[in-house]
Amino acid sequence: MHDTRRPLGNTDIEVSACCLGTMTWGEQNTEAEGHEQMDYAVSRGINFFDTAEMYAVPPRPETQGRTEEIIGTWFQKTGKRKDIVLATKMCGRSNQTWTRDGDVELTRQTREQVDEAVEKSLKRLQTDYIDLYQLHWPDRPAAIFGSSLKPHHYEVDFEPFEDILGHLQRHVEAGRIRHIGVSNETSYGVMKFLSASEARGLPRMQSIQNAYSLVNRTFEGELEECCVREKVSLLAYSPLAQGYLTGKYRGGALPEGSRKKLFNRLQRYETPKAEAAINSYLDLADEIGADPAQLAIRFCDTRPFMGSTIIGATSMDQLKTCIDAFAMAWSEEIEDRVNALHLAQPSPCP
Repeated sequence: MHDTRRPLGNTDIEVSACCLGTMTWGEQNTEAEGHEQMDYAVSRGINFFDTAEMYAVPPRPETQGRTEEIIGTWFQKTGKRKDIVLATKMCGRSNQTWTRDGDVELTRQTREQVDEAVEKSLKRLQTDYIDLYQLHWPDRPAAIFGSSLKPHHYEVDFEPFEDILGHLQRHVEAGRIRHIGVSNETSYGVMKFLSASEARGLPRMQSIQNAYSLVNRTFEGELEECCVREKVSLLAYSPLAQGYLTGKYRGGALPEGSRKKLFNRLQRYETPKAEAAINSYLDLADEIGADPAQLAIRFCDTRPFMGSTIIGATSMDQLKTCIDAFAMAWSEEIEDRVNALHLAQPSPCP
């Protein structure tokens, strides 16, 4: 199904337009269900999996690393490691210190913590190399996850960009990492990393994994220009706005087994103008006879700057719906309708 392959940054790696997200495995999904999803995704032509040391979500000590372990047992069982472009991520600055051994005040992107994170991920994944190693969010305070910077944030010391690249370079040279990328990053961060790598001959950021959807098109500002001109691939996460764009929460609905019911962590998509915007896209899908989830995913896939769109599912039916979205016809009329709705209510869920 997925004949569409796109280059990862300026590397010689080509990834499927659809990337299989994994963060529910080990919390909402069992190991067997994770294996079933990977089997099915590969059968549909998907060659790109994304995970993180932090997963499963929501992040907690009891399940941290479990998602990587589930991927690792699938590699061991199937022998398909070489068929997959494998992406994982290390934490940025946070208080999720259970990801580290010993007594650390914060998770950081220091040399010692990069070494530890890489080593642990390789062990859990049962592999000796990672195709794309990403910084899950910055080491510095940054305006991400819909937040804004306060004056005191600029006083906080952070690991220099060139130092972080140097920490990663050691693992690239050793063959443990093939390429590197950022996530939840700003245009400032992207360009600082690129200029540091160019000036010092350090590894180059090849991708950026940021939220992008019908209700969050903030990437289309400065980041789009940075990434298109510099050949940094966008890997879009939350194309369904954490499920809101499927319509399952419409009118205050709270389905059993849904992330909102289980964890109530969807505030990014519950801003004052979010509901009206989300409903307008659900109405459009209904009007044109499209599945709302497929409309939302296909919107992402049709962007000229898109590297790969990351999907995630807890059921096989959801997974099939998401993968089928990439074959949905996209017309000028749909494009015009979507853009008109966006102009009326631009990015209510940044």
